[in-house]
Amino acid sequence: MKWISAKWCGCCLMVLGGLWITTARGEAQVVEGDNGWLFLAQELRHLDAGSFWGEAAQRVSQATREDARDPTPAIVAFHQALAEKGITLLLVPVPPKALMMSEEVPEDKVSDEWGSALDTYYPMLREQGVQVVDLRDRFREESPGRPYYCREDSHWSGAGCVAGAEVVAEAILPLIPQGASGYAVNWKDLEIQGDLRVMMGGENRELIALREVTENGAIASTTADTSPVLVLGDSHTLVFHDGGDMHTQGAGFVDQLAYALGQPVDLIGVRGSGATPARVSLFRKAQRIPGYWAGKKVVVWCFAAREFTESDGWRVLPIER
Repeated sequence: MKWISAKWCGCCLMVLGGLWITTARGEAQVVEGDNGWLFLAQELRHLDAGSFWGEAAQRVSQATREDARDPTPAIVAFHQALAEKGITLLLVPVPPKALMMSEEVPEDKVSDEWGSALDTYYPMLREQGVQVVDLRDRFREESPGRPYYCREDSHWSGAGCVAGAEVVAEAILPLIPQGASGYAVNWKDLEIQGDLRVMMGGENRELIALREVTENGAIASTTADTSPVLVLGDSHTLVFHDGGDMHTQGAGFVDQLAYALGQPVDLIGVRGSGATPARVSLFRKAQRIPGYWAGKKVVVWCFAAREFTESDGWRVLPIER
């Protein structure tokens, strides 16, 4: 038996040193679609799971803890804890790539109820006071030559980061003053090796368009702990921003959001799950920085929508001691 070193990077499994495209149960990790599109099998499972809250969570969630399978209590508790401090929570689930690009998914993988649970769940959260920013309508709009997702990577593309940030900024700007930064933007092309292609053991690279945010001719500084806006989440908040395995810097979701707002944003992004680990990191940061919450007005909680069923749990956590 060959052991392969692997690590969690962002929202999906990255493979180092060899080929591994199956789970321990022998299930494929990557599904090949049409026209060279690759999809994370976890995402297809989520879309086919149906209802994932209440009693149904015990059946469909991948979480090991029974009390952490339903995402609703953790989301509502987080919203309420922030509201007590006068802070608005914007819940921003990144639409599943396989849902928005369903025409590229093999027909035998698409069910009649494909992703319909989100149509029920988001209004249910809103009834409990949670502001859900649903990006699906924007992502259904045509984007000629610049799709909203990477073909061979599990994340949204440069165009997806821009579109998502523009929608989120529309929800934020009524809550804070518009900034007056000296940010500028320009589009560029970049070759990347997508994480899904790596999982299949391939060497292919894809060319994607990115909008780089600059200031005085250099990559802009778009994050600051003191910002009234906190972006919290999984690797969708890091891709094209954090460099290294996130491909490049200055062109991610937080960069586009800072540009739209005219000011830096605070960032707590994790390469693991955006469900519980991201909030653990937030708790630690709030403990480390005296008066951390005093200037905050908005928290943008951004993560892959598949986390509703595929994360290792949604624990109810405090935001401070």
